[in-house]
Amino acid sequence: MVEAAATSLASILVLGLGFSIAAYVYHKSYKHIVLQKMSNAFEPGDPVLDLAAIGKNIPLSKTAAATHWIPRPEQDIVDDIVAGKEVGHYHLFIGEKGTGKSSMLLEAMRKIDGDGVAMFEAHADLEIFRIRVGKALDYEFHEDYIGGYFSERGPRDTTALLDIERALNKLEKVALKRRAKIGRPLVLIINQMHLIRDDEDGKDLIELLQQRAEQWAASNLVTMVFNSDDYWVYERLKQLATRMEVLSITDLPKNLATAALKNYRQRYFGEDLSNETLEHIYDRVGGRLNFLNRVAKSNDMLAMCDEIKQVEKTWFLNQCWILGEEMDDDVMDQQKWAAAAVVLATALVDKETIMEAAGSSTYDPVAGHVLPSYALHEAQQIMTRADFVRALDRLNLFSITKDAQVRASSVPMHLAFREIVAQPGFREHLQATIDRIAAIESLGRTRELVAKDLVLGGHYEIRRAEKGKGVDVKLVMPEPEEDGEEKDE
Repeated sequence: MVEAAATSLASILVLGLGFSIAAYVYHKSYKHIVLQKMSNAFEPGDPVLDLAAIGKNIPLSKTAAATHWIPRPEQDIVDDIVAGKEVGHYHLFIGEKGTGKSSMLLEAMRKIDGDGVAMFEAHADLEIFRIRVGKALDYEFHEDYIGGYFSERGPRDTTALLDIERALNKLEKVALKRRAKIGRPLVLIINQMHLIRDDEDGKDLIELLQQRAEQWAASNLVTMVFNSDDYWVYERLKQLATRMEVLSITDLPKNLATAALKNYRQRYFGEDLSNETLEHIYDRVGGRLNFLNRVAKSNDMLAMCDEIKQVEKTWFLNQCWILGEEMDDDVMDQQKWAAAAVVLATALVDKETIMEAAGSSTYDPVAGHVLPSYALHEAQQIMTRADFVRALDRLNLFSITKDAQVRASSVPMHLAFREIVAQPGFREHLQATIDRIAAIESLGRTRELVAKDLVLGGHYEIRRAEKGKGVDVKLVMPEPEEDGEEKDE
């Protein structure tokens, strides 16, 4: 009996010890594999490059001239950042949509075959953002950890923000090992930062990312690159920034844009464009890369320029057109926003006229268009609202530059502003809308008080109270009339 019990106890101990050792080995192996997988995510070759090549229908072995036919003057700076040569800072790329920010980053990654670089797209939903971080870093957030089945509270029983923090902790360990081995920092690129919502969750996420960026920049572990179309991201990062470098990506100057367009048409269409044609194209679309790309591939380039301007004009009118003095009071809130946008567009067109009258050039022979602009605080004063400009920037109707200058989002958009303001009766229509908004607001602030006692024939006697403290109000009602029978007697 005792011998059987001892045998059973020994068997249980051996099994328990065996399971414990196996669990410990699994746990240690799992943690090692997690770090190894994340390290492999920074090895040469990157899915982002593969997807970019498939999207452009080109092999990765092509030269930069064939891949990106418009050279950017900032490409050398971007190359040094992505290659890990620029250390001690993290970077914010800011510029309007279509200026070539993402293309420059992809080109810089292509030159080094993505060695030491990871890139992913931001998203407004934190859960999707978490998944994209995991995909870029090859991190599963312990979702494949078997030990979670034996835990009452699993490792994934948490929030997306905490998961992102855990992923960055793992990345820090990988960066420490890689720096000791290679001697240069990793590069983590977060594209389209403007898609993050400007709310409390979004602010917490940006603060978390910026804290890591500051810490890693100081220790040369990881260089983080934020890419944004909108100004509000810069405002949010500037509050805590000490090691942030801002690179403003703007439209190409005239000489580079026209030269690139001429070379492209000559190479792929066998067409030698005249300087006059190049001037006409640049005058209509400016140096915006996505516009030049569409024009260069079009059979009728001038017609494509007109189409681009019409699309921009339609977008502005659909978002901001004013309804005049006949508008219903139910749409007043939207019309206040629309009227403010139209007032700012009118002010920009008027400023251009003033600049030309004063002899200030709005067109440089080398640099090209010089769009009129107002400082951000002046634009807010013109609109009489401080909260509208950033929303208009998000809609790509206006643009706020790194230097806090507000102007049209593009050259075609400014040309659309000119056409809108030049319409017959436009200014009267705008003033009628403003007057109607003021009248509705005035009605909203007016309250009608009806004194029933006065309707019944009474009156109030108002006298200064005794000792001069306050006033006394006394109601005096007329005496009631006697009945008809009493009057007859």
